[in-house]
Amino acid sequence: MPVLKKNAPKAAKKKRMADEMGKFAEGKLRSGSKDGPKVKSRAQAIAIGLNESGQSRKKATKKKR
Repeated sequence: MPVLKKNAPKAAKKKRMADEMGKFAEGKLRSGSKDGPKVKSRAQAIAIGLNESGQSRKKATKKKR
C-alpha cells in the first residue's frame, strides 16, 4: 500500500497504523518488499506502521531570525 500523504486525516493514519499492527499480529508483516523477511520484533512493526501512515515524518520548524 502507498504511504499516506502528509495532510491526510488523523482517522486514516490511525486506521493504517492499526492495519499494519494487525498484519504483525497475524505474522504477515514483512520488511522491505513482499519477499522480504518476516518482522519478528514489535518495535520494528511499530516503525513500519508509523512510516506507512506518514506519522514518522518530522515537522519542519522555522528558524528564528
